[in-house]
Amino acid sequence: MTPTTFRLFDSVGAGVHQALDLRQVQHALSAANLANADTPGYRARELPFGMFLADAVEAAQRGDSASYTDQIREIEPVAWALDGNSVSPEAEAVKLTENSLFYNALSTGMSRHLALLRFAASNGRS
Repeated sequence: MTPTTFRLFDSVGAGVHQALDLRQVQHALSAANLANADTPGYRARELPFGMFLADAVEAAQRGDSASYTDQIREIEPVAWALDGNSVSPEAEAVKLTENSLFYNALSTGMSRHLALLRFAASNGRS
């Protein structure tokens, strides 16, 4: 392995970085949705995380930056919503909980990966 082909932070690290960024964007969207739950005519917004994650990871592996703003979609209100608001507080609470779990899992995994790198760099000494 030549020094030019060795990468300290591999594509997994780039993918985790992109996933953490996406989770942060989704959290901000859910918080904004909850803040506007009583605003007439407000359309809830979300990031279709599952569809966009694969594209974002591939872009990170190529060294490109992914744009999130064009991937955000508005949720249409249900037919019986008299005020035209499409926010479901229960659904947003579930999204926030799921998002928090995934964010914590990703950040814990990345912290452990970095701890292994520190351990290896110190020749096994703490």
